[in-house]
Amino acid sequence: MDTKTVFSLIYFACLAVNITVVSGARSFSVDYKNNCFQKDGKPFQYVSGSIHYSRIPHYYWKDRLLKMYMAGLNAVQIYVPWNFHEEKRGVYNFSGDRDLENFLDLANQTGLLVILRPGPYICAEWEMGGLPAWLLQKPNIVLRSADTDYLEAVNTWMAVLLPKMRRWLYTNGGNIISVQVENEYGSYYTCDYNYMRHLRTLFQFFLGDDTVLFTTDGNTDREMTCGTLEGMYATIDFGTDVNISQAFSRQRRFEPRGPLVNSEFYTGWLDHWGDQHAQVDTQKVSRMLGEMLSMGASVNMYMFEGGTNFGYWNGADHDNRFRSVVTSYDYNAPLSEAGDPTEKLLAIRDTISKFRDIPVGPMPPATPKMAYGFVTLTMVGNLSSLLGTLSPQGPVRSQYPLSFEEMNQYYGFMLYRTKLPRDLPEDTPLISPLNGVHDRAYVSVCGVFQGLLERDTTLVMNLTGKQGDQVDVLVENMGRVNFGSKINDFKGLLSNLILGKDVLTDWQIYPLDIDGAIASGWPQSGQRRSLPDPVRGPSDGPVFYQGTLTTNGLAWDTFLRLNEWTKGQVWINGVNLGRYWPKRGPQQTLYIPGPLLSPTQPNNITVLELERAPPHTRVLFMDRPQLNSTSGKTSQTTDRQT
Repeated sequence: MDTKTVFSLIYFACLAVNITVVSGARSFSVDYKNNCFQKDGKPFQYVSGSIHYSRIPHYYWKDRLLKMYMAGLNAVQIYVPWNFHEEKRGVYNFSGDRDLENFLDLANQTGLLVILRPGPYICAEWEMGGLPAWLLQKPNIVLRSADTDYLEAVNTWMAVLLPKMRRWLYTNGGNIISVQVENEYGSYYTCDYNYMRHLRTLFQFFLGDDTVLFTTDGNTDREMTCGTLEGMYATIDFGTDVNISQAFSRQRRFEPRGPLVNSEFYTGWLDHWGDQHAQVDTQKVSRMLGEMLSMGASVNMYMFEGGTNFGYWNGADHDNRFRSVVTSYDYNAPLSEAGDPTEKLLAIRDTISKFRDIPVGPMPPATPKMAYGFVTLTMVGNLSSLLGTLSPQGPVRSQYPLSFEEMNQYYGFMLYRTKLPRDLPEDTPLISPLNGVHDRAYVSVCGVFQGLLERDTTLVMNLTGKQGDQVDVLVENMGRVNFGSKINDFKGLLSNLILGKDVLTDWQIYPLDIDGAIASGWPQSGQRRSLPDPVRGPSDGPVFYQGTLTTNGLAWDTFLRLNEWTKGQVWINGVNLGRYWPKRGPQQTLYIPGPLLSPTQPNNITVLELERAPPHTRVLFMDRPQLNSTSGKTSQTTDRQT
């Protein structure tokens, strides 16, 4: 987008912002004298819970919000993932599951105020912390800083988003009481006050000087120092493993007057593949919540419902190695991944009832679940034999590998193809010497699966073959880093692969639109497919399978278990459910919302198995989740914030 277009967008947004809105006497502010919030001239304490509209299908928003309201909450806290609304630069999507204003309206109808966290960076264990991957087309861009290219993109996005939000401010008759600027900025290495000043000015310009802007940072002096700025109220976040008085004393050093606020009180924690399933003690959560409320603090519980990382939206961490976040964002929260009330919710509701009136009436029940049983899948074909369908535009030829970002494909999979440069009668090492496989590479020779390379952990494998044999390297983007200094997370083959003494060159690179093909009805729409060989069984390596589920008139929530399958991706009726990896765990089932299913028509199941399917090729639809089986040995610690 050129500079003229950017300024035109901002100009028209300014016109929208400056339209006078009749607001009556509604007000929300920080009362520095009495150390509290003021709502309509009266002291106000919020009891809030985090919910991510991007992780919950829109047809369940009302159900989840009502359960939060009936639990005693008077507010919800929401992130706005930039990349969820602008996957491609300049193309904005605010419809369906992305209809943010519909979500705000439903919250308003339910009686819930909103604490808005529009970023531009959000963390949230979300792909690249909510930043669009197309920002990485500028290879040297310094994200979350006053970098010119970054700020130009931020300005353009905020000129689209914030004018939409202005009418929803509490003072304008809506339900947004406060707006967070950036997100835990003190944890980021740049510590760029000019960047934070720019955002403060931008938010005030679009939302007005009287809007309560705030920051949230972790419970350390360094984080609070770099993350706070005059003109934005400084809040803190911490979980059950922290001394409350000491944490709020730290907030007081940076914000001597005003309300005590814990913007992220952790009710649970996230899971990475290979971890044990995280759990946080219910009694600790309810006891500490009560202690904070008795001090007059406003508290937001992160999460109140986590939801699901559908598709490719999961994030990742990178401390000493790359660790991808699992598909389920259940978070051991008060509402389960499927939105069901838990014992933790009931304990929290009992605690809240000691401080404010709880709505009268029963808690809405769990959505009905169904165990539909086994479905046997049939093999469609090896991925590399289906490129006419999956990559209709054909390959890009390049002497050396190109990244996902250079190919303008930001998520999912790409296939790199070349030929063996010489005969390899004996095992010859294929090496990624610069750790350049981001994130997993599945290697085949002449269509026969040879093994894999994996970022940070498996940098060498062996190949054999003859000169001229076709080599296919399917690379999977496992989700970009969402926290810390390594969020400039490029994907694909980022450096050369070396085979013995040879650098592999002369690549054909296929961008793969797997989701587009499946959304259009493939492979069930009459495309050629083969049945499994009864002797040979399923093929190893990246292979597609398909089948159908009949629900016999009941389209209820269900959970898909792929027992003895290895790793891959699943689609139901064209919708990408996310990744499965039962071999590594802990997650064993994928959540399927009932409204995705047809009660009367066959439901199409498509599976991309990346390594090896079981001989039986069966999948199981269950009436309950299984999130806690693991082959990993990593213990859960809350060693960073979200």
